[in-house]
Amino acid sequence: MREFRYLKRRMKFRRAKQPRAPKIRRLAPAAWLAAPLLAGLLLPLALVPLRGGHEPAPEAVPQATASPAPPAAAAAEAPQPEVTVYLSRSGQIETLPLEDYVSGVLAAEMPADFELEALKAQAVAARTFIVRRLLAGDHSGVPVPEADVSDTVSHQAYISLAVLERDWEHGGKSAALAKLRRAVLETRGVIMTYKGQPITASFFASSGGYTENSEDYWNVAVPYLRSVSSPWELEITPNLAVSVSFSTSELLSKLGLDATALPASQDLAASGKMKPVSSSSSALPAVVLSLTAGHRVREISIGGKVFTGREVREKLRLRSSQFTWKRQGNEVLITTYGNGHGVGMSQWGANGMAKEGSTATQILKHYYSGVQFTQVSTLLKK
Repeated sequence: MREFRYLKRRMKFRRAKQPRAPKIRRLAPAAWLAAPLLAGLLLPLALVPLRGGHEPAPEAVPQATASPAPPAAAAAEAPQPEVTVYLSRSGQIETLPLEDYVSGVLAAEMPADFELEALKAQAVAARTFIVRRLLAGDHSGVPVPEADVSDTVSHQAYISLAVLERDWEHGGKSAALAKLRRAVLETRGVIMTYKGQPITASFFASSGGYTENSEDYWNVAVPYLRSVSSPWELEITPNLAVSVSFSTSELLSKLGLDATALPASQDLAASGKMKPVSSSSSALPAVVLSLTAGHRVREISIGGKVFTGREVREKLRLRSSQFTWKRQGNEVLITTYGNGHGVGMSQWGANGMAKEGSTATQILKHYYSGVQFTQVSTLLKK
């Protein structure tokens, strides 16, 4: 195993101005930020939480052809753009080179005990996300105008260099940090593009076996964000299926339904790829009307009112929109499968692919259809 020396760069901190209402400039057609990028997720056996996925609605682009493999990291260091990150807890702004920023994102977004090739795939996705924002001059969702991005899952989760040095390098996790930095170094400067432009590299924690088409979650069809099979996480993801119960009154309140307007009791239907369950004594009838290509709920009728699966997920704060619905006494039991919006790369799926021998290139080309790989320096010269 090669050894890599990490060159410490000085961080420039300055006190941010008093936060004010953000001046949103959205990427076409709109950016709302979710959650690929994946999506918060609290999964056991992980050094850090994986994200459930609050990602920007991607821009529609024309169809493209297949892509080549990513280029190897340049031997000589190419100039790096700087990234300014708003640190939400301290109210400071950290300015640092792109590759250092990617290391901080990787530490926050994916457990260091994942396979190296999965970490490399995540590094490319994280780098692509920020480069797209930098090139577009997009500061949407940042609470202060001086910063390019925040350190929260509204953009990408990020751990500052000071925290990495204190809690990782000198806190007993130096080997894990070295592994993350290796993943960043071995993908140095590589991003994903489509028709020459950085893609919306959305990602999320885990699926129930399939990812989503972008239009089934964001109402925007993007050719590189297509539904694909993702069976690799089904056997390795902790808490793939999670159940949560609601009282009928609580459920009505969260969904904005009036109990007096409910129709007579009906059979209760369940959704998704999983085996349906039913109850003939439900006081809150629910019928799944349609499913998405990713086997999630597209539309469901609850108490006579039609909701999208995404609406139910957000109103009830569910882990995903792939769920089943079952009456148990005076409560409704909802079981979700997977975690996150389901668009783009599944992080646990990427780890499963890597465990079976797939490279970072193969992982990324599976989850992002028809993308190409480009060096950041190439785009900066244009």
